[in-house]
Amino acid sequence: MSVPDADGWRTAESLPLRHRVAAFAFLLAGYFCYAWTWNTVDILRPYIAESLALTRTEAGGMYSAMAGGALIGSIINGQLADRFGRRNALVVVMLSFGLLLVAGAYVTTYPQLLVQRFALGYFTGTMYPITVGIYVTLFPPHIRGQLAGVVLGVYNAAVATLGAVSALFLDSDWRILLYVGVVPAVLAGFALLIMPDDRRLIPYGGVRHTGPISKLPIVELFTPAVRRQTMMLVLMCGLNFFAYQAFTGWVTTYLKESRGFDGVAIGTIVSWQFWGSCLGGFAWGWLADRYGRRVGAIGFVIAAAIVLFYLRAPSSVAILAASGFGYGFAISASVVWGPWLTELYPAHLRSTAASIFNWGRIISFFAPLITAQVADRFGLTVGMTLASACFLVAALVWWRIPETVVRRARVG
Repeated sequence: MSVPDADGWRTAESLPLRHRVAAFAFLLAGYFCYAWTWNTVDILRPYIAESLALTRTEAGGMYSAMAGGALIGSIINGQLADRFGRRNALVVVMLSFGLLLVAGAYVTTYPQLLVQRFALGYFTGTMYPITVGIYVTLFPPHIRGQLAGVVLGVYNAAVATLGAVSALFLDSDWRILLYVGVVPAVLAGFALLIMPDDRRLIPYGGVRHTGPISKLPIVELFTPAVRRQTMMLVLMCGLNFFAYQAFTGWVTTYLKESRGFDGVAIGTIVSWQFWGSCLGGFAWGWLADRYGRRVGAIGFVIAAAIVLFYLRAPSSVAILAASGFGYGFAISASVVWGPWLTELYPAHLRSTAASIFNWGRIISFFAPLITAQVADRFGLTVGMTLASACFLVAALVWWRIPETVVRRARVG
């Protein structure tokens, strides 16, 4: 049993393993709901656009609204989580994005849609830094990449499930997919029973932070010693989001409008892409723990090549599904960014540091609007090709950021 000291503090390793595993399992359940919620913006984009008679640029604005909300939410709520407790933040975030997803079923105008998606982004954008901040506190460094792989696997399993379920409802009543928001709203309260109180918890293998926590923890990420590193991380994450949105964000629209597939075929192809990401998350997480956090840059190079092939492949469900599987596997190399971000900065800044992941949305905020304009002028295929160049540049930046895994030399 974990016994706190006189001040009420305890170490993460003193918590029973079953308690830490239960907490991680709850995080996975919340992350599944978050993934489902976030990706409705892409999966349902052509159907929401059709129901509200939106132009392609207006449809792309849905993502921009969510990205803007996620950027603001991650900056504000990541710091609040570090100051007032990640468990408490988790309760508020899950309740809020669940109810907001359900609200999307009752949107009837474009302004309402933008407000709903902005608010949804504000809360979902906080799930990543909260989740990372919790599990890197509860478990040792040498398995964090693999834990990140499990988290990403759950994320992509959720999107694959969304794709599979979409195949059943896209052509009938797609709004049914929004009522799933009831689940995280109900689950939120159970966090207080299952999750340990991180406000008095010393990170695994770490020491208690005795200094004051800044009212604005974000300021510590821009001290002279780490300012350049922080900016490079923002650029890397931004290029990733831009590339992802330029390609994945338009896949359902591309398959529907350019390839002429029906809802069943679209759901099947998209589902395989995210199953590829599930498998890739485990593989890249293991590689990151064994060979270092920078090894995943190779995955982005592979993704850049697959994007070019996908857009020129024959109109075969089997070929596009297989290509999507490979693409999903390759881009899941970014799975290690969560632990990596927290390892690059002091432990008391874990959620704030992990929120850098979403700061990249400053760049990706413009992705749907830019790709939509390019698509209108040169065709959707050309607009989606921008993803390939962004993945390549992101890989170069990735390789220039410091490594945090020190491999032990073999003896004998």
